Amino acid sequence: MPPPPPPLGRSRRRAQRNVRSAPFFDPALDDTELRAVRDQLAQGRWTEARTLLAATGDDWDRRGHRVIVLAQAASAAVWAGDWLLAEPDSADAATLLGCAAVLDVLHGRPRAGEEGAKDACREAIRRAPADPTPWLGLLLLARTLGTEEETSRLFDEVRSRHPDHHHAHHLMAARLAERRTEPGHEAFHEVYDFASWAAEQAPADSPLSILPVVAHTERYRVLAATGGEPAGPGAARHWTGRRARQVLKGAFDWWLEWGGEGHPRNRVDLNFLAHAQFHEGHLAEAAALFQRIGEHITPAPWSYPDRDPHTAFTAFRAARDTALGPA
Repeated sequence: MPPPPPPLGRSRRRAQRNVRSAPFFDPALDDTELRAVRDQLAQGRWTEARTLLAATGDDWDRRGHRVIVLAQAASAAVWAGDWLLAEPDSADAATLLGCAAVLDVLHGRPRAGEEGAKDACREAIRRAPADPTPWLGLLLLARTLGTEEETSRLFDEVRSRHPDHHHAHHLMAARLAERRTEPGHEAFHEVYDFASWAAEQAPADSPLSILPVVAHTERYRVLAATGGEPAGPGAARHWTGRRARQVLKGAFDWWLEWGGEGHPRNRVDLNFLAHAQFHEGHLAEAAALFQRIGEHITPAPWSYPDRDPHTAFTAFRAARDTALGPA
């Protein structure tokens, strides 16, 4: 069992110093080995990436996290292509190439185009049919550029290989939250049913227990962006209703019991949970979460509703300083 969460009274000044030293968002989060290998890959040294992914094995959540972060390195598609030329049978190289091609498309720098990125992921699937990571690459692409039917199909492909895939469930919650609902039927929006179902079917120690909070936050993003809620979370009714109280209590209780510290995307969950606790006015609970987050801030959900990452640090620091008090 992972270590228990920190007590509410742990030193606040240390957490604030850690956060203020963070110069940018690092998608590697607290995986220091991944950070080092990502920086080496950006210099064309792909052998370290090969060693890291081989050691990761079939820990699918960790593998997905590491491949997506490596795929964001400068010229990752070029270096993955070099790796594949050197080792034509490497499934890891093919997977990294496919995901890097997807991210190039999503970031507006396509080398092979959308279809080329899809073909690269399909080639990785052919080499490693049990690995959900190439399917995650396709899901990332479909979440932004694909149809709802395609997104659902790809999510099912990921889930068939790893039913509790963390990143895939977050992507699906974000996409479902964007579906329209009839006036007066917000309480029955399907993203809430999806998140509740995922949390219920997951093992007791699964971080998917926090997915209802993620769904509630993603729905806030959509409502605030379309005028259905005030743009400032602190003024939004979304955070004061019965659903917010229920999902936050359940998620925070899960964190107190399980912590989820061993999960590679744990800090993503903690950022969502701290954001929600703060905006519902639970400052003591938010303070404990800010302490555990440390320097590992994530753009989502602090950039909501406009998703401008430049506003996320300001929002995070304002919330953290309110919860923790002055340094």
